[in-house]
Amino acid sequence: MDEAVAPSGRVAGTSARPARRPSVVGVIGELLITAGVIVLLYVVWQLWVGDMIYGAERNATGSSLSQEWAKEGGVPAPPAPAATDETDEPASEPAGPVTAAPPVLAEPADAETFAVMRIPRFGDDYAVPVAGGVTRARTLDPIGIGHYPGTSMPGQPGNFAVASHRTTWGKPFNRIAELRLGDAIVVETPEGWFTYRFRTLQYVTPSEVEVLLPVPQAADVPAGTAYITLTSCSPMFAMTERIVAYGVFESFTPRTAGEPASLQAVA
Repeated sequence: MDEAVAPSGRVAGTSARPARRPSVVGVIGELLITAGVIVLLYVVWQLWVGDMIYGAERNATGSSLSQEWAKEGGVPAPPAPAATDETDEPASEPAGPVTAAPPVLAEPADAETFAVMRIPRFGDDYAVPVAGGVTRARTLDPIGIGHYPGTSMPGQPGNFAVASHRTTWGKPFNRIAELRLGDAIVVETPEGWFTYRFRTLQYVTPSEVEVLLPVPQAADVPAGTAYITLTSCSPMFAMTERIVAYGVFESFTPRTAGEPASLQAVA
């Protein structure tokens, strides 16, 4: 014979189980899981999605500055020499790259943007603004690359030293370890382009400020050459060391001469 069924749907003669109350441990566990998910999403944003957005913004800002400077003072490069004989051959060989003595630039104020750094090894679209100072809050996070106060300006004897992030905030120096001997490091200003050539990498402790000396790592040595020093954190996602890239000044190309050949893409 079938068992009688109560109107509630349960078998007659059985008692309903009391609802389980959430325990304190269970609530804390759920809160921790939720917090973990939020932290994970933040990390994904900060290290990947956010970096892509910030990086694109930095490059767009740098490209916009380049275009603005070109409109303000740029003129087309002079044409090739005209033919002077019946063979239509040029009267002389085409002129080489136009270079000039580098102008002396004033040191920028803190967070004042004064240049755009271009490194063909990092891609055709790499164009990161450079501003005075190396604080995170005012320069490195919101702008991109910072100039160490008191170090030389582009093209001048001594050490033009800059810093930037290797991770987060667009990570302008993320690929610093990929630089190869002879790679161009170009600093663009309203006056023109300062071309440096990469020489070597070095790993130092954060306390080794000798990398910022007029002649890097050489105390009490007068500077007769113009250097560039790029500094960032090492290893990735840590601050235990600094990775330092050194370069030597090659030439200054005035804006009136057009973009220098050093900006051409590399293989």
